[in-house]
Amino acid sequence: MISFRDFALRRGQRLLLSDVDLSLHAGWRVGVVGRNGCGKSSLFAALMGELEADRGDLEFSDRLRIASVAQETPSLPDSALDFVLGGDVQVAAAMRDEAEAMAREDYEAVAAAHHRLEDLNGYDAPARAGRLLHGLGFPADTHSRAVSEFSGGWRVRLNLARALMRPSDLLLLDEPTNHLDLDAVLWLEQWLLKYPGTLLLISHDREFLDGVSTHVLHLHDGRARLYAGDYTRFEHQRAEHLHQQQIAHQKEQAERAHLQAFIARFKAKASKATQAQSRMKRLAKLAGTEAVRAERALHIDFLPPAKLPHALIRLNHADAGYGDIRILRDVGFGLEAGDRIGLLGPNGAGKSTLVKTLVGELPLLAGERQAHPDLAIGYFAQHTVESLRAGQSPIDHLRELAPNESTQSFRNFLGRWNFPGDRAFESVDGFSGGERARLALALIAWRKPNVLLLDEPTNHLDLDMREALAEALSDFPGAIVLVSHDRHLIGLVCDTFWRVAAGRVQQFDGDLDEYAAWLRSRPAEDTSGRDGRGALAGPAGMAPRKPAKANPQRVVRAERRVADLQARLDAIEAQLADPALHAKDAAQPAALTTRHRELRAELETAEAELLDLYSTDAA
Repeated sequence: MISFRDFALRRGQRLLLSDVDLSLHAGWRVGVVGRNGCGKSSLFAALMGELEADRGDLEFSDRLRIASVAQETPSLPDSALDFVLGGDVQVAAAMRDEAEAMAREDYEAVAAAHHRLEDLNGYDAPARAGRLLHGLGFPADTHSRAVSEFSGGWRVRLNLARALMRPSDLLLLDEPTNHLDLDAVLWLEQWLLKYPGTLLLISHDREFLDGVSTHVLHLHDGRARLYAGDYTRFEHQRAEHLHQQQIAHQKEQAERAHLQAFIARFKAKASKATQAQSRMKRLAKLAGTEAVRAERALHIDFLPPAKLPHALIRLNHADAGYGDIRILRDVGFGLEAGDRIGLLGPNGAGKSTLVKTLVGELPLLAGERQAHPDLAIGYFAQHTVESLRAGQSPIDHLRELAPNESTQSFRNFLGRWNFPGDRAFESVDGFSGGERARLALALIAWRKPNVLLLDEPTNHLDLDMREALAEALSDFPGAIVLVSHDRHLIGLVCDTFWRVAAGRVQQFDGDLDEYAAWLRSRPAEDTSGRDGRGALAGPAGMAPRKPAKANPQRVVRAERRVADLQARLDAIEAQLADPALHAKDAAQPAALTTRHRELRAELETAEAELLDLYSTDAA
């Protein structure tokens, strides 16, 4: 159990939390929510011992094992699999000791290492690490690649896998879905549901919170309030709480006015002095219930396009990619006014490639791109946020787009995007990630596009801003193509879904719930989507069908092979753990160790084949 007693927390001069009294019990999965800057990440820092309480106590057992995701990944030569394995510190150390003992032919140390690995259940650690990598979207052929070869977003996934690999009683996850595609988000949700410890999860993804949370911890105005249930239940409870608070405040104000009127009228009369004194005491005892302060409701909008032709853009028999590398083949894809299309599929399969091809940023390798003369594209990608110019204000950015517009028109526009007053003149250098993303979207809206191509626009946006974005996109009359791991946003905005995988772009005939069910039921495929084994078989444009179930006899044979290999491994490990073996003949332990490695490699292959026969959520 984790207990907060009269807990208060500062960051610099700013008081983030005060008067926090609550307990979190073992096995709870707690979603930590609140607007940006309310103290969520600082609360995690306090739990990890990186920040001290300004007042009060934070109590939990010294033996509590805490796992969290590192913020940065050094450029290491270690393979992805070894890096993730390193999350289980004791197992990694035992495996390292075993390898070093074998290298110096110290067979007593080898036996001791075997004992430790057996006690730690360490022999299945490589398979567990492999399943984590697979679930988070790493194709099998990348598990041996050096960490230094991966880009920033994939390194974030490696850090997440390493944290999940670490044995823990308390798992702290701060925005774990930000760099995941929808497929990986759905896998992570299933993994967390099986996690036996206590989970604290910061997220702005309400569908993810609904799927995982048993409780919600809401941080607001320096206070922390715990609610039972998922995020939707929290919203209902909070609305009811605020409603009852407002009723109590109104009743108290009516009673206060009545008491004050009586006191003012009769306090000078001797016959009423005792009653007046009684009412004065009653007035002093009133609780002082606060009125509910209306939170500023965010409302943004995309201005109506200057022109809105019906047929906007189309790709015919298009091959797309980079240089000589073809990512997508024979794509037929078009946009008309009012289309709202969500792109599904794993990262690396070509969703961003398709969007960039629609934009015209990538030249076609084959086929044709047809665009209406009045086409006006609003394109959001991660580099859009990064392209904001240092030292310039929101108004400076707008003035570059429209030099002849008045400052007041800029201020009016930015006010609608929640940059009121002096915020419009502040340098973007001091903006949070969410504010920078909001400004990038505002700059797109200013141009009045008739097509919006949005690639993960919600990263760093809080829940209120995501709701506002969903409303604005729902009212937008042009065409939309949206790539997002936020199921709530994509579900509210999009009418049709296309899946990008295995070099193909094909329509998915169903909604997001059906897509999630389809992902769980299909055989595992290479998450890169580039090996030609994609689950979307059939002519282009056809909806994917659920693959036939695996042959039961093949499954039985695969399970028997895994069990047989595991039994043989167990027998060898039992022999290697016997000190008498090492005293008899130095050659025999070496031969057994070599055979052990060969069987381990065979077992990993067999497990991978069995995993292909199972559904993808078997991990």
